[in-house]
Amino acid sequence: MKLTTIGTGTAAPHPSRVSAAHLVESGHGSGAVRLLLDCGSGAVHRMASLGVEWPSITHVAITHFHADHIADLPMLLMGWRWGQLPPRIAPVTVYGPPGTGALIERMAGVYGAWMLAPGFPCTIRELGPDELVRLGDHVTLTAQPVPHTAESVAYSVSDGQRRLVYTGDTGESETLGVWSAGCDLLLSECSLPEPMAVREHLTPRQAGRLAAQADAHRLVLTHFYPPVEAVDILGDVAECYTGPTVLATDGWSIEF
Repeated sequence: MKLTTIGTGTAAPHPSRVSAAHLVESGHGSGAVRLLLDCGSGAVHRMASLGVEWPSITHVAITHFHADHIADLPMLLMGWRWGQLPPRIAPVTVYGPPGTGALIERMAGVYGAWMLAPGFPCTIRELGPDELVRLGDHVTLTAQPVPHTAESVAYSVSDGQRRLVYTGDTGESETLGVWSAGCDLLLSECSLPEPMAVREHLTPRQAGRLAAQADAHRLVLTHFYPPVEAVDILGDVAECYTGPTVLATDGWSIEF
């Protein structure tokens, strides 16, 4: 399994970080899964600048409906139809929490009906909290509600040997820690420094506590607002979690 952090930023414009987007890849050939987790503003052009093969993404999963996690979804669909020759013909499934179908219908009302009939099979599927879906032959995807917005979820991606958990945007949650138990890689938001803590996001110490509770084998931090970059993130995390920790940047990747 391979993770590439496409966009590690937030709603705050940043010179080197676009909004949330992460690519998880597993397998090879016709059975390969290339899952894009969130598709925030700037993600599509960032993939191009990084040399990521955006045309061959097989699945998309969005965590919630804030613009810094979904704004480039129309751009991605448009790129598949009109941004490449020949146009995409391979099917794609877009996963999300309940309400995703209605969200994309509203987007189509703004951008055009082509979003719902983009010239290739595009399925919208809403995931419940106890639902497991298979992507390709060997990868599974599950969702877990998290405290951010009413619809917000985290995702677990497993190929049967390795498991990645992506928090999306979340506040502190003991349930999320239990659900993430034993994951090989915890991709966690790390939005704000301790003095700016809010219930809807994590500070470095809170992300560390989550990783410790989950007994995660590796912690990868993302979703940095500029103020948190001014503090000792790794030092704060280490007060709670002693495993390997990475401050992700746009284009960082790891095979695990």
